[in-house]
Amino acid sequence: MRFRLLRPIALLAMLSIPSPTVRVFAQAAPAAAADQGLARLQQTLASFEKVSGGRLGIAAIHLETGREVYLNRSERFPMASTFKVPVAVELLARVDQGRLRLDSMITVAPEDLHPGSGTLADLFVQPGVALSVRNLLELMLLISDNSATDVMFRLAGGGAVVTERMRSLGVEGVRVDRPTSLLIGDFVGVTGLPANGQVSIADFRGRARSVSAEARASAERAFNADPRDTATPESMGLLLRKIWRREALSPAGTELLLDIMRRCRTGPDRLKGMLPPGTEVMHKTGTVGGTANDVGIITLPQGAGHVVVAAFIRESTLPEPERVKAIAHAARAIHDYFTFNP
Repeated sequence: MRFRLLRPIALLAMLSIPSPTVRVFAQAAPAAAADQGLARLQQTLASFEKVSGGRLGIAAIHLETGREVYLNRSERFPMASTFKVPVAVELLARVDQGRLRLDSMITVAPEDLHPGSGTLADLFVQPGVALSVRNLLELMLLISDNSATDVMFRLAGGGAVVTERMRSLGVEGVRVDRPTSLLIGDFVGVTGLPANGQVSIADFRGRARSVSAEARASAERAFNADPRDTATPESMGLLLRKIWRREALSPAGTELLLDIMRRCRTGPDRLKGMLPPGTEVMHKTGTVGGTANDVGIITLPQGAGHVVVAAFIRESTLPEPERVKAIAHAARAIHDYFTFNP
């Protein structure tokens, strides 16, 4: 049943009928002039913006040939938890430099347990817990644990340091600013949080309960317009390409990061949602409010190579299960195009 439903998507990517709306939704990559198939794929991706219920941004880069296609490539989108990839790059760069050890034990204090996805806050409510850097890195990326993330954010030196790492790699469009506790606080309209983000769950929840519906709506609008903790599809695609090419980290650091992303347990209905069963995807998801993202690297079948896909949705009015179908459709169209045109 799924195969019959998905065939039109793959076929649409190969059609030669031009779309009159592509100039409205998408910007042509330089390679598209030399590859008319990419122009048609771009038209297909543009058609999924309506499915998203909001604004859709996509970068797709075939790693072996360098062919690329973008949708809203230079627009900024809230990264949500995909900002954990840049944080991981800074952490592993510090490991490469000998400034940090993966087996170093880090004490997790009660004030380190923050609201949001994950398990640390549920399992370790008493003081005295210590986890290794490797443990916390895996919790941050595998299950998107926000408490582990904020500990790692602190060990990485904070947002300015992570952003500077991106600049040193030539990735200009990714900026990291806040720990997750402050990011979520700004989204829901919680005020008066400590600048370092160190706030207990009880304190955070108490403050959140006092935020009116009007204040929450205003905070969400401000969040969507905030340039902090955002990325362009093009810049996130570039970061993933640099990771893959071992230009961001040592071979050992690269292999560790990709291995963890390969085992990511979140977002099975996004990049993976419509791909053939068993397709390898090294990825990281992110969700907050009307934002839903998934960024990663897809391994294509039959030796067709690998393709970076960075997919962002912002300001969607649809429920999460509905809006992420746009990401799944886009990933399948990209997968099929580069599989049949390697």
